[in-house]
Order: sequence, then C-alpha cells, then structure tokens
Amino acid sequence: MNFIPSSKENKMRILHIDLKNSGISGDMFLAGLLGLVPDPNKILLELRNLKNFFPDVSKLNLKLINVERSGIQLNQLDIGIEESKDHRTAKTLQKYLNDFLFNAKVSDPAMNYANNVLNSLIQAEVEVHGVLFNKIHLHELSSIDTLIDIIGVTMAIDSINGFNNDLTITCSKLPLGSGTVNISHGTLTIPAPATLKILEKSDLSIYGGPIDSELTTPTGVALLSNLKPSVLHYIPEMKIFKSVYSTGQKRFKNFLNIMRIFYGEFNEKELVNFDHHLQKYIEQVAVLETDVDDVSGEIIGHFISLLEKEDILDIQVFPSITKKNRPSYYIKVLCYPEQVFNLIEKIIINLGTLGVRFNIINRVCINRRIEKEKIEINEKFYEISFKISFIESDKGSEIVYIKPEYEDLKKISEHTGISIKKLELIVQTKLRNIYNNF
Repeated sequence: MNFIPSSKENKMRILHIDLKNSGISGDMFLAGLLGLVPDPNKILLELRNLKNFFPDVSKLNLKLINVERSGIQLNQLDIGIEESKDHRTAKTLQKYLNDFLFNAKVSDPAMNYANNVLNSLIQAEVEVHGVLFNKIHLHELSSIDTLIDIIGVTMAIDSINGFNNDLTITCSKLPLGSGTVNISHGTLTIPAPATLKILEKSDLSIYGGPIDSELTTPTGVALLSNLKPSVLHYIPEMKIFKSVYSTGQKRFKNFLNIMRIFYGEFNEKELVNFDHHLQKYIEQVAVLETDVDDVSGEIIGHFISLLEKEDILDIQVFPSITKKNRPSYYIKVLCYPEQVFNLIEKIIINLGTLGVRFNIINRVCINRRIEKEKIEINEKFYEISFKISFIESDKGSEIVYIKPEYEDLKKISEHTGISIKKLELIVQTKLRNIYNNF
C-alpha cells in the first residue's frame, strides 16, 4: 500500500520524527523510514549491491526484521558486514556514493541531500583533527554501513517524494545520552567530537541524558540536520496516515530506545508557524475540570490548600448552577501531564465528585526569572524581589513585564504607611529606569 496521501486543496504532507525515547542513529532512522515506503525490499535489494562498489567488502547481508520491545513491535535492520579495510579517504567515499546513486537514478534533490550528509561527516572530522579535506582519512565513518545509512535514508525519503516542497519535516528535541564512548582515538565523553561539530552548524535542540550511553551518533545527526527539520516541543496537529516504530542495535535496561515516525497531512492554513520565535516556548499542560454541588466552602478551601502542596500550576473555583438549578462550584486545575491521575484521585477523594474531565493542551509560557534590587523610598533603601518575564528572539532579549513581589511590598507598606498600590507604582517606575524603560 502506498501511504502518500492524495493532493488536496490547502493540504500538505508532514513527517514528524519523535526522538525523545531513542536519540538517533543511521540504522534506526533507516529502519523507521523503510516502514513508510511502498516496497522496502526493493530498497534493501539495491543496498546489497553496494558490495559491488567496494572491492574490499566480502560480505553484505541486509534485512528488515520485526522485533519486540516492551510489548511493542519495532522495525530493526539486521546488518552483516565483512570488510578488510579499516579506513578510507573522503574522496573514495564521495566517489562510491555518487556512482551508486547515479546508477540508482534518484532525484537531483536526493543526490544533493546524500552529498550534504556525507560532507557534513567529513567536514566534522576535518575540523576535529585540523587537517585538509583531501588529506583526511576516516575510520569509524568510512565503513560501508555509513554509506548504507546515507543511501538507504536518501532512497527511502525519495521514494515517498520526500524532497518535494509539499512535505514539511519536524522533529522533537534530541537526547544525546551521557557518559563515554570508545572510538579509534580513545575513550571520549559524549557527545563524540564529530557529533558536536555537526550540531554546531544545525538548528537542532539537544539535551544530555537521560541514560549513561551514546544515543545520538554522528551519522544520525548528519542525516537529521540536513533535512532541516523544524524542532517542536509537541506532536504537531495532523491527520496520521502511518506511524512507524523502530530501534537500533543497542538495548538498555531502563530506556526503551524506540524512535517514532508519524507521516500524514495537515491543513496549511491552520498550522502553527513553526519558525515563529514563540514556538520554542510551547509546552504541554493538563486541564482538570469538575463540578460539585454538595460540599461546603470550608471543604473547597481545605482542598485548595492540599493542592498547593502538590506544586500545581494553578487552580480556579467559580460559582455556577448545575441541573435542577442547584448552586455549585466549577473547579479547574492546571497541572503538568504527569500529575493528572494523582490529582484526579485527590479531587475524587476530597470532594466526592463522581467524574473529572481532563485535556492535554499546548500553551505558550515565556521565560521568567527572579531578581532583587535595592529601591529608595522616603530616603531609605529596601530590598525588593521582583519577577521579570521576557522573550528571546533573533532581535535579542525583550522584557515583557516586571512585577514586584507582593510580600515585599506589604512589608514596606507596613513600615512606611504608603499603600501597596502606590508602592507598586513607585517601584515600577524605578525598575523601568534600571531596565532601560522596558
């Protein structure tokens, strides 16, 4: 079955790569993409012919197999390689790559992508070792499996017309892992030097951990970064045509190592602008709602005190009317998704409600930090804490609002006799001068 959706007015295709529970390696990415193509065996058959381009490769077996991890069926590449050479020059790899792709008759954009990926890897090694491009000898990256990953991913994307302008590619933040990795030059801390050099030239968003192992390889990050994906902190709104789960060769005790790929379409007019600077502030939160009509105000007050200890984001209580015109309270709790069921249980136990509605939604939550300044009031200095909210963009840091801490204003009011309202105006004026009239 071909999963390429038909062309529709205002519809665009989208490929979202979820890396939160995997990181990325070349074989893992290829195994996932092969789940999207109409005939993965056709690509695998062509990839086996790579052996004919490498005179020093005596064996090349390549299969797409199905494995189970934590009860989930996953795609995985089964690769068997025997080669006698442990390093090759950059020019040799470029020649093998282009000779093969020319015979495979891939599109021009696909040819450009594959060369860009290989050049990213070579240039990273050049910068790490400080040698000229035509003098560099590659070790780990010169193995035939590097070209298998590059060519395989290129052909898989090309087979779904993935280099056309009507496909938007997005991805999640990228975990790098932690600890050390053993390479031909010795034991080094993660990320490997080549990985780091490629990341420097990318727009990918990364973080360390969450386990003590290498989760992102140089080939994986080169393949991903050259697709120029928009980095999202959520799964984008889309109609899913196919989802694929894949894994690499590593297996961990407390980490799934599962990559998810979502392929579908979205309405171009309704899609959030991926390039807007506020996009990086999107996070997922949960909204819990319930109505109660048989509890007292004291119980509601006690319940609010209990939830304040749970580090929730917010709670609101509104008077309302339920069926049969009974006076009631509408209770709304804002929290993080991982808190949902713990808080629902507390709502049920403490309020006696029979049901709690919940939704996971996206919100934009900008930066904020707490600062302290000494402000002169009536010829005496008082230290005041205040919250600064701000937005980071290409234009720099823009302060949105500065809010003095209420408890500090209250203490100053008690000492000076000046109302909190007037103190707030005084402090705001002085803070504006300090922070360049924000």
